[in-house]
Amino acid sequence: MQNQENETKKKGKGAPFSIHKLMFMGIMVALSIVFGKLLAFPHGGVIRFSLENLPILFTGIALGPIYGGFVGLTADLIGCLLVGYEINPIITIASVLIGVLSGLCYKGLHTKNTLPRLTLAVCVSHIVGSIIIKTYGLSEFYMATQNMGFFTLMGWRFLNYLVVGAVELFLLYMLLRSKSVSAQIKKLNSPKS
Repeated sequence: MQNQENETKKKGKGAPFSIHKLMFMGIMVALSIVFGKLLAFPHGGVIRFSLENLPILFTGIALGPIYGGFVGLTADLIGCLLVGYEINPIITIASVLIGVLSGLCYKGLHTKNTLPRLTLAVCVSHIVGSIIIKTYGLSEFYMATQNMGFFTLMGWRFLNYLVVGAVELFLLYMLLRSKSVSAQIKKLNSPKS
C-alpha cells in the first residue's frame, strides 16, 4: 500500500475523482440547480437571466474539462428531474460542452494573465453551448409556442448572454483573484487530493 502511494506521488497524479473533488463537484451541481431553476429571472417569453452556468464554468476552469462536463451533465439531468422539465438531450449536451469548453479554453491558452483566459473560456463556452446548441434544442419549442424561428431566437439569446456572460466573467475573475480560492483550487488539483 505504501509503495502504491509513493508511486502515485512520483507520477504526480492523484485519484481522478477523489472525495474532495466529488464534494466540490456536488456543491457546484447544487449551485447550478439553485441558480438555474430557483433563482432565474425570466423576462418576457424568451429572455431568462440565470447564472446556472457559472458553477459549470468554474468547475471546468478550476478542475479541468472532464470535471466541468460532468457537472454540466449532472446539473442538467437532476435539475430537470427536480423541477419536472422534460429532459432535452440537445440541451444536456450543451451543458456538458459548456463545462468541457471552459476547461479546454482556460487550460489551453498559455498565458499567466487570468483575464484573457477567462474571457476566452466564457465566450467560447457560451457561443457554442448556450447560443448555438441550446438555441437549437429550444427552437422547436419556441417555434410551436411563439412562432419564433431559430435565428430570431438566437438573436435574443445572444443579447441575453452578452449580459449573463459579462456578469459571469466578472464573478469568475473576482473568485480567481481571491488568494483563498486560488489556494483551494491548487489543493484540489494536488496529487494528495
